[in-house]
Amino acid sequence: MDSTDISRDKLVADMKIVIADAEELLRATAGQAGEKVIAARAKIQDSMDAARIKLAQVSDASAERAKAAARATDDYVHEHPWHAVGIAALVGLVLGTLISRR
Repeated sequence: MDSTDISRDKLVADMKIVIADAEELLRATAGQAGEKVIAARAKIQDSMDAARIKLAQVSDASAERAKAAARATDDYVHEHPWHAVGIAALVGLVLGTLISRR
């Protein structure tokens, strides 16, 4: 996972928090009346809807990239099964050595 993926994941998590906070604010002001409050609530609702759409797009794009990576890995393993076995054995050996030292 590179820094772009980490940044994207952090952005998605932050956006979910902002949306949840905005929803709570809308619920808290549900009983308030007045033109300014109604206009502010409508603006917040529109912004939240737009944020949800963008968040869904980012999530979909991330899911597609993950699927593409999984397909590429699957293709590589099918094309080079003994390389995959060797890599897995090497990773297992390294992890086993590291764990046994504790």
